[in-house]
Amino acid sequence: MNNGSLFAILIGGLLVNNFVLSQFLGICPFLGVSKKLNSAVGMSVAVIFVMVMATVATWPIYTYLLIPNDLAYLQTIVFILIIAALVQLVEIVLKRFIPPLYQSLGIYLPLITTNCAVLGVTILNIDSGYNFVQSVVNALGAGLGFLLAMVMFAGVRERLESAEVPETLKGLPITLVAASIVSVSFLGFQGLFGL
Repeated sequence: MNNGSLFAILIGGLLVNNFVLSQFLGICPFLGVSKKLNSAVGMSVAVIFVMVMATVATWPIYTYLLIPNDLAYLQTIVFILIIAALVQLVEIVLKRFIPPLYQSLGIYLPLITTNCAVLGVTILNIDSGYNFVQSVVNALGAGLGFLLAMVMFAGVRERLESAEVPETLKGLPITLVAASIVSVSFLGFQGLFGL
């Protein structure tokens, strides 16, 4: 393993294989929390923390506990339980120390538990055959990619609020159109580093 491959994995998670804009995972918080920049950043930091910590916890459990005991078929259930515990930890910390952010995230914070991007990155790390360090780098890249998508889209949505939009497109329709255009812009990264 060299630094070049770690850099390629990081850029892959951030741009090429962006979970939100290229693989369309984690769309619920992407559409629900991206109205304001503070909420988008707060949710993204929580997702980055959960993604990285879930990877730190799931990779060794899968490698050293599930595989040797022929329990690999329990992978999804075990990973979801670990993610749920981490989300509860994040929820308790935010409620205690940053109540305004906790309130602004609302229902979307507990939904990180079922955010398919978080589960997806933990499973993708195993399926890709990444070692522990590569898995953590991939989770960090995927989390930063989630942050990038959320911040970009929060900016787009803030601009949309002051734009003249035809009556038939106001609300969710223009949000979906804008999301698709932002997503198409990420197609330009396909083929970067051969990922």
